[in-house]
Amino acid sequence: MDIFLETERMVLRPFTPDDLDRLVELDGDPEVMRYINGGRPTPRETVRARHLPRLLHRHPGLGTFGYWAAETKATGAEDAGAFLGWFEFRPLEDDSPAVVELGYRLRAATWGCGYATEGARALIRKGFTELGVQRVTANTMTVNAASRRVMEKAGLTFVRTYFGDWPEVIDGSEHGEVEYDLTREAWERRRAASRGASPA
Repeated sequence: MDIFLETERMVLRPFTPDDLDRLVELDGDPEVMRYINGGRPTPRETVRARHLPRLLHRHPGLGTFGYWAAETKATGAEDAGAFLGWFEFRPLEDDSPAVVELGYRLRAATWGCGYATEGARALIRKGFTELGVQRVTANTMTVNAASRRVMEKAGLTFVRTYFGDWPEVIDGSEHGEVEYDLTREAWERRRAASRGASPA
């Protein structure tokens, strides 16, 4: 298996067309889709024709993909290879790694286990140390408290609340969306402070 990133409990790997059934199941859970489209399952053909090509797209500026399938590593409680969901670490401009968007969509059964924070922190570290990323941004609905907590635990800070012209109105959209971000400089300062040293 081609592994992009390994954490304590997960591996992140590129998607393949064989992941279609996993994606359909993920996007078929009303809880998972609650803050995306109000909880409606995504049709299989939409996942195949629209979503999967986006997950398989290689971004030249980053030199790699922008979405990663997350699977468990072998532990005493879980078998290796269980599909957890996916992480997004996608450049906003296809030919530049400077600014990337962080995102995550995990199976509801895994919520509250720390996977989203674990994966987000690892991606941020890799982005700043290996991929030439200068700024990480993330967005969610204002009312999505769980996702906001993950952003904060991963080191991102609140930037603004904004109101987009979305094609669909779902519960909570009247409160708008929030943007969080983290710059490489801020990340390096925090890392140096935690080590009791000044950044190089």
